[in-house]
Amino acid sequence: MTHPDRIPDVVTDAAGERLAPVVSIGRGVPVLAFDVGGTDIKSALFDASGTAVGLRRTPTPVGGDDPAGSLISRLAELAAELQEQHPEIVPEGVGLVVPGIVDSENGIGVFSSNLGWRNAPIRDLMRAEFGLPVAFDHDVRSASWAERVLGGARDYANAVVLVIGTGIAGALLVGGHPYTAGGYAGEIGHSPIGEWPCPCGARGCLEARASAGAISRRYAEATGTDVDGAREVIALASTGDEIAARIWNEALDALTMSIAQLTAVMAPDAVVIGGGLSRAGGALFDELRHRLADRLSFHRIPALVPAELSGNAGILGSALRAREAAA
Repeated sequence: MTHPDRIPDVVTDAAGERLAPVVSIGRGVPVLAFDVGGTDIKSALFDASGTAVGLRRTPTPVGGDDPAGSLISRLAELAAELQEQHPEIVPEGVGLVVPGIVDSENGIGVFSSNLGWRNAPIRDLMRAEFGLPVAFDHDVRSASWAERVLGGARDYANAVVLVIGTGIAGALLVGGHPYTAGGYAGEIGHSPIGEWPCPCGARGCLEARASAGAISRRYAEATGTDVDGAREVIALASTGDEIAARIWNEALDALTMSIAQLTAVMAPDAVVIGGGLSRAGGALFDELRHRLADRLSFHRIPALVPAELSGNAGILGSALRAREAAA
């Protein structure tokens, strides 16, 4: 697969903050794409050249008696604004990706603590609102698909995509396609590898030890000193701060254990790592390669690859899925 050129357009969110440029998804039918998070919504039209037009980020509506209905009403408003600004682009499909447990095959939002729904027929509600074919999927699973088509996983048919930020989200690509298991597959951040408590109610979850949020939180709890994220803890570890070094070492051990388990069970060609922690560079990737080689024996050790699409992977995956729905 070829790697498309980046589009140089400068886009901003509702507060005027600059957003990263978005790669082209290639030529095809125009589509409308939404990437909904607990805090904000990314929305854009993708024209026939595959360029994101009108990309913006706006707050996600919260609360209310009908959270699914409120969200879809807000998406319809955003779509109307985009169409008014760009009447020459007529979408033929809509993509919507969200966090939580998503049964994409049946179009059901099984559960989302951030968005407040259970067993919501999101795809049917979107079809009724927009009158277009709708693709509805999990945000990280769609992001992994974008990495497969356009980014770091494009050379690997069997891969794990890990997004390490405030938490740890994951997705599995098997035979070049996402493995979903009704929306329950890929919860790597909540795979148990120890005995520490996790806010989810389980014990030993990976993200409670190895996420960027956990690293900075654990350092603050141990020292009484707030830090500006996990990268500051990593920097402190490199200067000889013993507490920072211990917390970073424990995070690396936890990630190594999780990837080793995935390697033994799934034997992926690659583990593609994105999210804020991926910007730690060699401090993360080189250490993980060394520790995996030390822990495993006959296993085929996967390539450890940085994700390439940054925070845009979700909306790119949404647009790609929307084109599939429109076909």
